[in-house]
Amino acid sequence: MDLILWRHADAKDGILDDARKLTPKGEKQAQQMGRWLKSHLPEGARILVSPAKRAQQTASALGREFETTREVSTGASVISVIAAAGWPDAKGTVIVVGHQPTLGRIAATLLSGVEADWSVKKGCVWWFSNRIYYVETQTILRAVMSPEFL
Repeated sequence: MDLILWRHADAKDGILDDARKLTPKGEKQAQQMGRWLKSHLPEGARILVSPAKRAQQTASALGREFETTREVSTGASVISVIAAAGWPDAKGTVIVVGHQPTLGRIAATLLSGVEADWSVKKGCVWWFSNRIYYVETQTILRAVMSPEFL
């Protein structure tokens, strides 16, 4: 299984958190990362997106259908996101378009086994794979990509 964590791109400040929209910078970040992902994603990737406006706009840059789910919304727990994605047993690739601090905590948990407050920058992607090597289950960090490098 591949699990891709994609933090929403740069968004405007606002009182109603779920209604915040992308800034022009965020729109550019989403488009850049969307192009990069399109060139690397397999067909049939499942895309889970927070209902927050900024996450919806970020995911739209992929140009693929996606599923909106509260399990990956602002304030989601590591457990709810991992369960929604089906990690590590689902088949294929799952993309989660979500928020900090949850995405950073998931990255920490997958790589270190301990939930910690790691930073995933706005618009960035962390791509993980799970495999069985001999008899050991392994989590592999395949890529970390930032829109500023695209």
